[in-house]
Amino acid sequence: MEAIAKTKYLKGSPRKARLVIDMIRGQNVSRALSILKFTEKRAAGPIAKCLSSAIANATYKAEQQNIAIDPDDLWVRACFVDMGPTKHRRRMRPAPQGRAYREQRHYCHITIEVTSEEKAKSEKELKAEAAAAKKAAAPAKPKAEKKAAAPKATKKAKAEKAEEVETPAEAVEAVETQSDAEIADAKNASTHAEAHSQETKPADAAQERINEELERQ
Repeated sequence: MEAIAKTKYLKGSPRKARLVIDMIRGQNVSRALSILKFTEKRAAGPIAKCLSSAIANATYKAEQQNIAIDPDDLWVRACFVDMGPTKHRRRMRPAPQGRAYREQRHYCHITIEVTSEEKAKSEKELKAEAAAAKKAAAPAKPKAEKKAAAPKATKKAKAEKAEEVETPAEAVEAVETQSDAEIADAKNASTHAEAHSQETKPADAAQERINEELERQ
């Protein structure tokens, strides 16, 4: 069900009225009325009256055709503002040095169309529906298989990590034991060499004395 309402020769510029009319385009009727109620613009009041007239026209047209409609199901299908005449609305504004500027104050015509048909879905809604359909169509893996496969993988990973950790530790321990044994052997060798050198020192001194005496004779 469609209905149209028009308001003609409304005082005000069309540019200012379009700022308000753009706020209700494509909105539900109840939401559009609430937006106009709390909009602090002079054109909001006449536009709200025009919208109420469009709703009344839709309900009257439905009664004439024996069609039951709910006014809350109506939404604003189209709304626009046209420029009206400027006849008999010219004013003079004082200007400097005794001059005067001419002002042209405009009328505007408002047109609102409401309908009870279903809204055409936007591109975002269509994309969201397509994504949801793909997710629903994709085969879902059973949770039991996922849970059964996960512990096996973790056990293998833990075993490999343990092996990797144990081998370097053993190598370090072997190196430490070898280094300790080499240090002990070196210490023993140095002590034996010192003792041997101390034992041979008195014999060498006695032989030197004998040789000196022989040279003197």
